[in-house]
Amino acid sequence: MEKAEFLEKNIFQNLKNLNKETETDSIHYFSESDFEIVLERIEKLGIGIYKIEPRLDGDLLEVKINEDFRKKATDSRWYKSAFSQFKKQQVDIQYAASYKVSDRLLNRENTYQDKEIDENQNSTN
Repeated sequence: MEKAEFLEKNIFQNLKNLNKETETDSIHYFSESDFEIVLERIEKLGIGIYKIEPRLDGDLLEVKINEDFRKKATDSRWYKSAFSQFKKQQVDIQYAASYKVSDRLLNRENTYQDKEIDENQNSTN
């Protein structure tokens, strides 16, 4: 499974992508409440964030990256702190992020899907 597909299926599911720009289709922007859900989901799965890109009325605001906080991308303290700072600065911000999904997690997901397909095929035979 590719990273984008994994994120769609496991992180972005049932959340509204506010990005309307076709040339940046792969970038998902979320409302504050949906982005909070994204952060909860990625923390649970051990996914990292390299940077958070906030925007207001289509204009990009100051980007925050994990290195600014001297933390690894997978350390939830940095992205929770950055998100908290953004929320205090402005309302109605939309949020996007660059995610770090480990190969191990992607492979485990593939294995799970393959196993599920095999089980479904065996039960129909």
